Amino acid sequence: MKSIIASGLLLGMAHGAAIAGPYVNVENNAGFTGSDFTSQTTDFHVGYESEGLFGSWGVQGGPSVVVPDGGEQETVLTGKIFGSVAASDKLSVYGELSAAFDDTNTYGTKAGLKYSF
Repeated sequence: MKSIIASGLLLGMAHGAAIAGPYVNVENNAGFTGSDFTSQTTDFHVGYESEGLFGSWGVQGGPSVVVPDGGEQETVLTGKIFGSVAASDKLSVYGELSAAFDDTNTYGTKAGLKYSF
């Protein structure tokens, strides 16, 4: 988790902060297969995000409560770093690296392009 926070802070310093701020994010994600509920995860995160000369970045983390259908509730430490860079006036490139620290340590990525009309 320390490396995720440090990476987010380094990314932010590279951009130079114009607007910055801490925040709290409570988010629930539920999964279904067809109409069958499979699981839900509720994040209780504290984060920090900022905008720089070329884009924005952020880091957040905290406990997540995982509840599988018919299974035992588990609380794990999770976090993510994310950023977005303007490629042009209408096009931006974004990415996210997330992690859950439990017995197996799982990681996820997200990357994409956003075009505004």
